[in-house]
Amino acid sequence: MAWPVHPSRAKHPRMIAGIQLNMARRMSIFDEKYRVVAIQGDQLVIRGEVSGEVLTIINPETATPLTHEDYPPGKLIALSDPSAAPLN
Repeated sequence: MAWPVHPSRAKHPRMIAGIQLNMARRMSIFDEKYRVVAIQGDQLVIRGEVSGEVLTIINPETATPLTHEDYPPGKLIALSDPSAAPLN
């Protein structure tokens, strides 16, 4: 027996705040673009354009500090997946 579907839900995908939810595939952090929020010492704080999720990235290379010239607030960046990089 099939459950009845309300007509308004049958025609429209699920929406929250104007963003369509795709329940079949969850977005990876590497699929999203981010805006730089701040640099705090050796940490880069970014916010997801779609998700709004705030991430703090710790710079593993202390010899190369993060600078406001490289990462000004508002700059749009993408994260790369280190597991996808070729092995040495």
